Amino acid sequence: MEFDMIGIDAAIANAFRRVLIAEVPTMAIEKVLIANNTSIVQDEVLSHRLGLIPIRADPRLFEYMSENDQSNEKNTIVFKLHVRCNKGAKRFAVYSDELKWLPQGSEFVKDSGTATSSSNSKPETYTSFSCRQDSLPDFANNPLGPKNLDIIIAKLGPGQEIELEAHAVKGIGKTHAKWSPVGTAWYRMLPEVVLSEHVEDDVAEELKRRCPVNVFDIEDIGNGQNNFLLFQICFLYHQTISLATGDWVLRLQILSGKKRATVARPRACTLCRECIRGGEEWEKRVALHRVRDHFIFTIESTGALPPEVLFTEAVKILEDKCERVITDLP
Repeated sequence: MEFDMIGIDAAIANAFRRVLIAEVPTMAIEKVLIANNTSIVQDEVLSHRLGLIPIRADPRLFEYMSENDQSNEKNTIVFKLHVRCNKGAKRFAVYSDELKWLPQGSEFVKDSGTATSSSNSKPETYTSFSCRQDSLPDFANNPLGPKNLDIIIAKLGPGQEIELEAHAVKGIGKTHAKWSPVGTAWYRMLPEVVLSEHVEDDVAEELKRRCPVNVFDIEDIGNGQNNFLLFQICFLYHQTISLATGDWVLRLQILSGKKRATVARPRACTLCRECIRGGEEWEKRVALHRVRDHFIFTIESTGALPPEVLFTEAVKILEDKCERVITDLP
């Protein structure tokens, strides 16, 4: 998403950028319980790859989880991954679409180490959900899962197997990059390209060729039919035009083929200065500037939330920060 921010200081634009990258929360896999992993990918590397998979879940519907909190339906999303490559089969890739959402919570039973528990009691798992997540209105028609289903997690050879549970929690990019909601967020000042003089004919063509992003265009400033009528009217009314020698037809032909360079797409300019390289005469023809209070802002979301929602959340976070500073002032 690209939009303009006009009439603000660069510090404010940079504050929005930093908040988007580091302080807007998302859901990401934090805990991985591995029951079996005989692939060539080590457990730590596998867990790290799972953590970087964007999760399609609205973080505003979940609560932060502290070290003392227990995993429940309000702060944790549980996924299961169980794939096996049979002996004699070909090697294949395991993609993120194999991560299956467990709305009822963890299925792995805790090993208590004692045998005092009753046979009729429900086995203790790694989560304590009071209800199924898919029974909640927010998730009934919106199942949770990876945003992209074609991300390679690992590759399995014959006889190899992966069985694990992945628990996603709410966090911010300041803690770890996996919680950052954007692939990138950046801004640039609006470029201003001005032609200081008329650039025509062969020089105009050369200027257009010089620009690698096609900022300039060529317009035909002569129209044969209109100029012919204009010359006829001027001749009939005896205006002061040098037509005494009858060379007005030749002048008309020259004028009808005249071309002039124009600035057609100034926003595309990267200020690479290619258009003014080659001597002082080019610097006199083209002037390059930046508009100091006009920023072109770009947000590329990882997919958990749309870019417009991310920016709205960033505004709220920055507003809260300002309110806290004002409250703490003596």
